[in-house]
Amino acid sequence: MTRLGGSGDGRTDGPGDDLRSVAREIAHAVDGLAELWSVAAQDASLRLSPHQLRALRLLEAEPELNLTALAQGMGIGTPTASRLCDRLEAAGLVTRLLHPYDRREVRLVLTGTGRQVLGEVADRRSQALAEVLAGMDPVAREALRRGLRAFPPARTGEAGETGDGPG
Repeated sequence: MTRLGGSGDGRTDGPGDDLRSVAREIAHAVDGLAELWSVAAQDASLRLSPHQLRALRLLEAEPELNLTALAQGMGIGTPTASRLCDRLEAAGLVTRLLHPYDRREVRLVLTGTGRQVLGEVADRRSQALAEVLAGMDPVAREALRRGLRAFPPARTGEAGETGDGPG
C-alpha cells in the first residue's frame, strides 16, 4: 500500500503497489521507445503514418489478406481500411489482386517497394535502438534482454514454461 504520511515520494510498502510502480517505470520507458521508434521511422525515405506502417507489417506477416481481415487485424472499420489501402496503393506499396476463385474478393499484396520500405524502417529502428543500448551498462542491458524474453510468456500465461530462469 502507498504511504499516506511522509514525504510523498511514491515509495510503497506492499508487493502489489511495487508492481504498479514498476509498471509505471516500464510505461515511461515504453513511451520513450515509441518516440524513438516513430522518429526513426519518419527518417525513412518514404514517410508513413503509424497506421500505414502497421498495415504494411500485417500484410508482411499475413500475405494476401483481404480488406476485411486487414480491418479486423488493425481494429478499424472496413471503410477506413479501404481508404488506407487506397493511399498505400497510390504510393506503390500495396497492390490489390482479385482472388483466383472468387472475383468478389480482393487480396492485398505488398509490392517490392512496400517490402523495401518496411526493411528500411526496420533497419533505422534497429540502429536507433542499438545506439541507446550502447549507452547502457552491459549488466543492465543483459537484464533488460532477459526481462523482455520473459514478457511474452508471462503475458500469455505460460510464464513457467520458458526455462529462462535467473542468471
